[in-house]
This record gives sequence, structure tokens and C-alpha cells, in this order.
Amino acid sequence: MSVNPIKEINTMLRILTFFTVIFLTTLSFAQDEAKTAELPMMPQWQLYNEAGQLVKSSDFLGKPLVIHFWATWCPYCKKLQPGLDKLYQKYQADGLQMIAVSIREDEGARPQKELDNRGMSFKTLINGDDMARNLFNVSGTPTTVFIDKAGHVVGSTRISKPDDPRLEKIVKYIVES
Repeated sequence: MSVNPIKEINTMLRILTFFTVIFLTTLSFAQDEAKTAELPMMPQWQLYNEAGQLVKSSDFLGKPLVIHFWATWCPYCKKLQPGLDKLYQKYQADGLQMIAVSIREDEGARPQKELDNRGMSFKTLINGDDMARNLFNVSGTPTTVFIDKAGHVVGSTRISKPDDPRLEKIVKYIVES
């Protein structure tokens, strides 16, 4: 039986690629932990929900937090929200907190009612335009911000694909850090 050198080379390249990815991923996580102390802290904020209850950033101290900036009219937000809700339900027992912040709404919009109608279990705050723009540099929807237990802003994304594996990866990171 003859050995095909091209197949052997392809196999070796696959193995080398696999171990390189594992090495770089491990290195990346080690560097991420060292850099956590250099990350910016979540700014202080306060907003109301539709029921008129005041919610403050201090309510989330010591807890991993996802802040989802969205609008009722945004089709990409509507697409993303089931994925965020699935992560919220999966990691809520581990302390994950999730709050939506409605921005750029039309007159008469009812953001919490819209989330409830969509079957989402997380709550929303309203009139978050100034907070989004001035404190989190949000330039569009959806924007999702991830904050670890120590209050560091670990990252943000404009991803709208609900099953993007990077979402769960960062949620796991903030829950476990």
C-alpha cells in the first residue's frame, strides 16, 4: 500500500493548526486575565423603568452584568434578543444579571411591553439615550456591553446573530471571573 505524501502533509498541517489554535487560545486567556485590571470600570448611571422605578449601576455591584442597548423598531435587536435571553436563563443561577436599555425610541413606544410580548425574561430601562452615548459610546443598536463582577467593562459588541458562540464565551468569562 503506497502512502500519499499530499494526504500526509495535509494531515500534519491540520494537527499543527489544531495545536496552534489551542496554544493561542490559552495564551489569549492568560493575557486577558492580566489585562483585566487595566480595563475601564463601569460608569455610574441611573435610569427608570416603565413602572417609574429607579435602577442604578450600584444595584449590580459584585455581579456579572450584560447591558443590552436596543430599540423597539430595531430588527437586529429583535433577532438578537432570543439568544441573549437564552444566555440569561442559562447563567442566571450563576449570578448573571441582564438589563436592556431602550434608546432612540419613537413617541409612545412601550419597550417593556414589547420585550414581554417577545417572551423575553430580562427587563428594560427607558430613555437611555444620554447614558448610551455619553457613558458607553454607543453609536447604534444593538450594542451589548459585558461587565465582570469587579465592575470592569470587559467588552462590547454589535453582534446581532443570536447563536454567535462569542456571546456565550464572554458571558462565561464574566460569570467565572
